[in-house]
Amino acid sequence: MLATDYIQQLFADRIGGAQFGMRDEIYKFEKIKRAKRAALQSNPWKKLIDLGVGEPDSMADDIVVRRLAEEAEKTENRFYADNGILEFKQAAASYMKEVFGVDGLDPEAEINHVIGSKSALAMIPTAFINPGDITIMSSPNYPILGTHTKYLGGEVVHLPLLEENDFLPKLDTLSDSVLKKSKLLYLNYPNNPTGAVATREFFEEVVQFAKKHELIVVHDAAYAALVFDNEKPLSFLSIPGAKEVGIELHSLSKSFNMTGWRIGFIAGNSKLVSAFVAVKDNYDSGQFIPIQKAASYALSQPNITKQTAIRYSGRHDLLSAILNDCGFDTKKPKGSFFLYTKIPKAVENGPEFYSAEDFSQYLINEHLISTVPWDDAGSYVRFSVTFEANGWEEEQRIFNEIRARLSTSKFIF
Repeated sequence: MLATDYIQQLFADRIGGAQFGMRDEIYKFEKIKRAKRAALQSNPWKKLIDLGVGEPDSMADDIVVRRLAEEAEKTENRFYADNGILEFKQAAASYMKEVFGVDGLDPEAEINHVIGSKSALAMIPTAFINPGDITIMSSPNYPILGTHTKYLGGEVVHLPLLEENDFLPKLDTLSDSVLKKSKLLYLNYPNNPTGAVATREFFEEVVQFAKKHELIVVHDAAYAALVFDNEKPLSFLSIPGAKEVGIELHSLSKSFNMTGWRIGFIAGNSKLVSAFVAVKDNYDSGQFIPIQKAASYALSQPNITKQTAIRYSGRHDLLSAILNDCGFDTKKPKGSFFLYTKIPKAVENGPEFYSAEDFSQYLINEHLISTVPWDDAGSYVRFSVTFEANGWEEEQRIFNEIRARLSTSKFIF
């Protein structure tokens, strides 16, 4: 008993210290999991429709999978990759030119592979954040950069993403006192969870703002090529001056249906990439070389992403139409696989909703439809169009079922 008693006192403050594992607080994703289990137990004859999944529903392209198998059989590919193979960096540079029009990236000095964007975002603060430094993050957001900023004794300042601003942050609302201590500015477009896309004008503003206030821009471009309805893929690095102030993260997880493969790349300012590489050297020994080689081939086939985007666009059309017919004021996004919409106030002859979490729980319990709630800047729920469907007919059946279930509630807005 003594051994476990002293262990409880040794946890780092950053994860809760002596209270680690002893709090009753339940985070929203755990609440969603519990609600899904309870709803399925209460309705064993009814299938859960999971519109909360934040990852692709399809396999990687067959040729990419075959390339992995072929490379995995080669003796020379069994070694540590350290900071990556030149073939992958060259493929990334070519991809940036072909898809985004970003020309002249130096594969050796301005690009490095990463074991997924998540691990890269976790490492970046180690290169730049000292105690008391600030990371500016749009909100709602993917929290990893902010989490590790706080782990290092830094602070996080949130910029709300509001519908009236097209879910673009208002940079001029930041105070001089915040900007004096700020080092990193995190952006993510197309955006998770809002599905909003950035404009060239906004990125131009970001470049000038970063130069004026001596900020490092970290652009998470995980969904950058997944755009539709005449929207063109836009890279922050395509903006004049962007490479002077920032770096951009690209992931094959979403664009090429390679989520579990854990491969992507960082590109941009050579000094910033070099600092990241110095940190990464102390975190990992590189991604498996056959994965990098298969990913190199994938990057040479951007049509894979275009076909995926077409499928998501069609699903967005159907889902947004269903929601609007049920009373929601839903706008189809121009990118990503996320649809973000304001919650109703109540259900006629039913409950009132005081938060997005309330509404999300209602959808699971009453309709066996799972979503992700966000109460960071207004109360919204995030739907995803990456539910699994075996063919067009099953996809249509699922959409018909979504309509049928939601139509049984009269939502009040």
